[in-house]
Amino acid sequence: MTDRDGIFAGDDPFAIARRWLTEAEATEPNDPNAIALATVDNTGLPNVRMVLLKDVEDDAFVFYTNYESRKAAEIDGAGKAAFVLHWKSLRRQIRVRGIVTKEDGPQADAYFASRSLKSRLGAWASRQSRPLSSRLSLMGEVAKITARFGTNPPRPPFWGGYRIAPVEIEFWADGDFRLHDRFRFTRATQADGWSIERLNP
Repeated sequence: MTDRDGIFAGDDPFAIARRWLTEAEATEPNDPNAIALATVDNTGLPNVRMVLLKDVEDDAFVFYTNYESRKAAEIDGAGKAAFVLHWKSLRRQIRVRGIVTKEDGPQADAYFASRSLKSRLGAWASRQSRPLSSRLSLMGEVAKITARFGTNPPRPPFWGGYRIAPVEIEFWADGDFRLHDRFRFTRATQADGWSIERLNP
């Protein structure tokens, strides 16, 4: 393979990411857009959890969550995050590190409105990451929210999106004899162009 042909072709990492995600949607059995999102707390201790990537924009990756959750507090505190997309079916992964900003405007409203009714009611009912006395109490909160909003709950003020603008994106594909192919795109700021280099496996 010559450098960056085939699945690695192109100079736009977001176009490559969208192409790989589209391929994964046809082969991955569940949640091909699941990302392992890494953050750090105010002591520098890392945290990681699975969330769903909802958009690959022209210059950023977007996901949504409760702004009162632990992950949100850590993102807001550091202003940075990282994630990995991994597809066993394709034997590929994408690693991303970058600067994070909130998406809590019309785009967040539109995405919230597109979710199932149960998911929208659940977003209101859950005090994400905080202690819960029982599942019964959570279901009671869902019933209260249902009575309050009916079938058209608005987006909660404590729920919305985060946009990760990468300073580094790495594309990895499994190779024979563990001689994997890795290409890293880096830039100092969003205004800069990408520098691309092949990495050792």
